Amino acid sequence: AGFTLQPSEFAKFGLILWSAYHLRNLDLFKDTKKSLFFLIPGFIIIELLIILQKDLGTALLVFLIFTGILFAAGAPIKFFIGSFIPLALVGSALVFSSTYRMDRFAALLDPFDDRYYKFTGWQPAHSIMGLASGGLWGSGLGASKQKWANLAEAHTDFIFSVIGEELGLLGSLLVLCLYAALIYAIIRVALKTKDDFSRYVSAAIACWFIAQIAVNIGSATSLVPVIGVTLPFISYGGSSLLANLIAVGYVLGVARRTPEIAEGIKANRVRKLS
Repeated sequence: AGFTLQPSEFAKFGLILWSAYHLRNLDLFKDTKKSLFFLIPGFIIIELLIILQKDLGTALLVFLIFTGILFAAGAPIKFFIGSFIPLALVGSALVFSSTYRMDRFAALLDPFDDRYYKFTGWQPAHSIMGLASGGLWGSGLGASKQKWANLAEAHTDFIFSVIGEELGLLGSLLVLCLYAALIYAIIRVALKTKDDFSRYVSAAIACWFIAQIAVNIGSATSLVPVIGVTLPFISYGGSSLLANLIAVGYVLGVARRTPEIAEGIKANRVRKLS
């Protein structure tokens, strides 16, 4: 049996490395135009390739990651303000170019509305039902009802809904706390490392996870349209999991190469052994 890879998952990390490499040798404050001249073309090429595959979820994540690494590198606020209008126009054009996408946005207001319930509102509506039926403690592992018939992508896009139904509010909060701890650790590594390249990459990885978690959970709770984004380390998908593990592995490598962090890890090990 063979296997398949989703190149767009690895494109996220590739864009981060490529951007960090150029940003290390550029000064966004002194010459913003020259810096962006090197960065924007590569970003646009990746975005176009992903959009041509009609994967708007990944395209959105790539945009948020790119924005995050520019922010971490010290891009002036006026750049983000100036970019907002053209990007908003492009995003609006993509949405209004498809009736299906427009219906997905409309279903956000009320997925239970008869106009959308049996179509674009079906999965968001049943995702909310699953989360609501979980209560405080949940129905128990494997006891979810929504995942068997009503959530076609229960193992990927709507895995958080299954977690909420089976483990309840407390289980959902535990998952969020674990994510918060991971992101906090990555940000600490980014702040403590003295190497610009490592700092940019680590900060961008933190932005990547924040964006992906927010979009996935937002889809499950009908706060954002369903755009097919996995929940890191939990959703089914080998390419997504492998890309996430590579990213975390890089951050661990940075931590081991940072004297302050490495000494703290070593001291913690000594305390445990003594």
